[in-house]
Amino acid sequence: MEFIEQLKQRASENKKRIVLPEGLEERTLRAANTILTEGFADVILIGNPQKVNEAAAGFGLENIDKATVVDPENHDKMDAYAEMMVEIRKSKGMTKDQALELIKNPLFLAVMMIKAGDADGEVAGADNATGDVLRPAFQYVKTAPGISVVSGAFIMILKDKEFGEDGMMVFADCAVHPNPTAEELAEIAVATGRTTRAIAGFEPKIAMLSFSTKGSAKHEMVDKVATATELAKQMAPDLKIDGELQSDAAIIPAIGQKKAPGSEIAGQANVLVFPTLETGNIAYKLVQRMAHAEAIGPVLQGMAAPINDLSRGCSVSDIVNLVAITANQAAGNM
Repeated sequence: MEFIEQLKQRASENKKRIVLPEGLEERTLRAANTILTEGFADVILIGNPQKVNEAAAGFGLENIDKATVVDPENHDKMDAYAEMMVEIRKSKGMTKDQALELIKNPLFLAVMMIKAGDADGEVAGADNATGDVLRPAFQYVKTAPGISVVSGAFIMILKDKEFGEDGMMVFADCAVHPNPTAEELAEIAVATGRTTRAIAGFEPKIAMLSFSTKGSAKHEMVDKVATATELAKQMAPDLKIDGELQSDAAIIPAIGQKKAPGSEIAGQANVLVFPTLETGNIAYKLVQRMAHAEAIGPVLQGMAAPINDLSRGCSVSDIVNLVAITANQAAGNM
């Protein structure tokens, strides 16, 4: 896959430390071996070192010795991480004893490594439910400055190269937040612009989608998108953002010129921000299936550090690819 190879190449130029907390899981170990062989990221595995090495030997993996292996039951930063946990969660009544027990959980250890600056990003979920992966992230890593909502973006690779950036577009939110407020929608737009720069590698032209273009319809849902557009522009004046736009006005030049004359986005959008999760989720699945597009994601955005969740049905290549994405997010300081 050309896009993923580009991501790996960019990641290799600025290697990041990606922690894989499911260090004894077979697909994770195989993926780690591939990542270390290709050399586009430094891998931190969480698991008993002896068991990790035994499993790697059993699977015939020759490069696991290049990984850093951290034993969740016995490492030299347990006390320091526990102190950080107490400080962050003291208003919730966290005690040192509770923290010392919790830090033995690889999912909590992974986020504390990120919080302490000992890792740059995390990929998990091959062996854990999404809620279990994200709960420690929300509690300790939290969201990025100025962002209160986490969202999910998909990189859409279309066969028809006339759309987006040579056939590549970014859709959001398609995975997380059901009905964002205007303020939250603005944050999603800004986060998606940053994701586009860090991962897709092109300058975002962001269309805030609605069933109205520039006041052609009146409704509170239209007002939400119009308000979100103005807020997003204020939040990130370096990003090109316009709305509200209907989808055809966003991506078809002739229609964009007719419906929104003078807009620098209309007809040229390469990033589509949907007003609700249902519209985004429906749209990306329709495009994926009916246009035979490739949908890469969801890429979680809005966190203070890149933490991405896998499907428990993921393949080895899925893990490798998501580590490449996470490494690029980390390099983009998202």
